[in-house]
Amino acid sequence: MATTNINVRVDSALKQEAEALFSDLGLNMSSAINMFLRSAINHNGIPFEVKRPALNAETKAALDEYEEMKKYPGNYKRYESFDEVLDEVLTDA
Repeated sequence: MATTNINVRVDSALKQEAEALFSDLGLNMSSAINMFLRSAINHNGIPFEVKRPALNAETKAALDEYEEMKKYPGNYKRYESFDEVLDEVLTDA
């Protein structure tokens, strides 16, 4: 079977972690990538679920607060400039 090269740029730490994992599994990087590609072909797509990471509670709360502020802007203090915000923050500090 003829082979060809694929050049992929990845973070150095990611590569090292993956190589250690594959080594523990008795694989090298080429074998692991070939397994992924064969699995993708067999699944007719990515062989695992691909989705955005779930929001943590703090981020969800911040987004909910943002939506509330957009819905009821009159309930929240507004500033004319960043300097005005900064002055208030430094005064309260």
